Amino acid sequence: MEARKEKRICLERPAREDLISELPDALISQILSYLPTKDIVRTSVLSKRWKRVWLLVPGLDLDSYEFPDYNTFVSFVNKFLDFSREQKSCLHKLKLDIQKNHQNDQSCATPWIDFVARGNLTHLDVEFGGYALWRECWEMMPLSLYICETLLHLRLYRVLMGNFESVSLPRLKTLCLERNIYPNEASVESLISSCPVLEDLTIVRMDDNVKVLRVHSQSLTSFSVGYNPGDLIRNYNYYSEKVRENSGLVIDAPRLKYLTFNYERSKSKIVRNLSSLVKVNVLSAFDISSVVGCSEQQMAHNFSTGISRVREMIISQNMMERIFSYLSIDSLPQFCNLSYLKGNVCSTSVTFLDIFTKLLESCPNLKSIVLVLTCFTDYKDEMVEMRVWSVPKCLLSSLEFVEIKNEYEADDGVLEVARYFVENSVNLKKLVLHLQYSFLKQGNPAILKDLIALPRRSSMCQIEVFNVHNGRALGIF
Repeated sequence: MEARKEKRICLERPAREDLISELPDALISQILSYLPTKDIVRTSVLSKRWKRVWLLVPGLDLDSYEFPDYNTFVSFVNKFLDFSREQKSCLHKLKLDIQKNHQNDQSCATPWIDFVARGNLTHLDVEFGGYALWRECWEMMPLSLYICETLLHLRLYRVLMGNFESVSLPRLKTLCLERNIYPNEASVESLISSCPVLEDLTIVRMDDNVKVLRVHSQSLTSFSVGYNPGDLIRNYNYYSEKVRENSGLVIDAPRLKYLTFNYERSKSKIVRNLSSLVKVNVLSAFDISSVVGCSEQQMAHNFSTGISRVREMIISQNMMERIFSYLSIDSLPQFCNLSYLKGNVCSTSVTFLDIFTKLLESCPNLKSIVLVLTCFTDYKDEMVEMRVWSVPKCLLSSLEFVEIKNEYEADDGVLEVARYFVENSVNLKKLVLHLQYSFLKQGNPAILKDLIALPRRSSMCQIEVFNVHNGRALGIF
């Protein structure tokens, strides 16, 4: 009886209304824009009306590899843009991942970008892959792109940047230029300086016709520059000392807060007006070399002074070695605003630690230190001398957190470094050690116990020990 009653109730209910189909085309296309492009196209089979509605979407994300072949991809985009012309509709967002399979594949991107750039385009992302590794396959960006006054976000990957007489990108906030070819140095400088509200800039360099990269911006807040490591390996001869002889980087950005160097190989680096700098991140290889009229020591001094107002700094092993080399001759400027320092180091020898304390002396208000030991040299005979290190001001006043990560089995030096911080840091709240589990198991737990039993200068100090491989906590003391 219950089953029959439920069936009767269902039959009495009115059929569900197709509320979505009642919406205007413009609103439906806006809703569709939140779906992946594949799913947007699939809606065309729903009805005759939907066959055309999806063509009105304001954004497309297309990858040529998702089509049966390159020509099908080109035909699809051509038909879509032809419909847009007929309907006088405009794309606001366009992402193209173009994978050319043959050198003779037809050019297509230039006219497409020219068309969308003349509308109300806000986001453009163009990437060439596949056979586009060959520069003969790269395509020229149209002049209309450089005067697109509605553009907010622009990413160009492996394209040719042609000669342009004027640039007008009054709303552009994010610019990402990766492995492109430019006509000359002046064109890149002009492009950057002609974006009055630009905030985020990323440049991945290569053999790009630019010897000295100049970045002048009154609005820039985040800047990342460097090379793709694969390019450095494949084109070793190009990046040799002779070719890099006159290479340089000039940064003048008074509002810059975040600065990243990623495999940055320019020989000279000039930084000016970085009074707003919050964080500097130096990833992997980093060069500061002598240039005509300026010694390597002077270049290093000028660079250090230029970033001396930074609050956070992450330093690669290569950069750390250069700082130590500099400190063996001269002292660093005072990094009075620096509160967080992370560095990759290769040794815990007395020589290293002596220089490291000199670095800390330049950071009087440091609160957190993270040390990553990437290799180890055995200096057991020198360990007795470690107790005579100087004690920098930050250990006596501001230092609250120390983390030491060791990637190698010989941990004796790590424990001595830890001992130094525990015994001398007045306000240390936490010391975190990432050690090799094998080191603790093979007769060395006594060393760790000795460390834990050390009189701590700070009554608040807590020591945490973790397995460096799996991150598992081994104890809190």
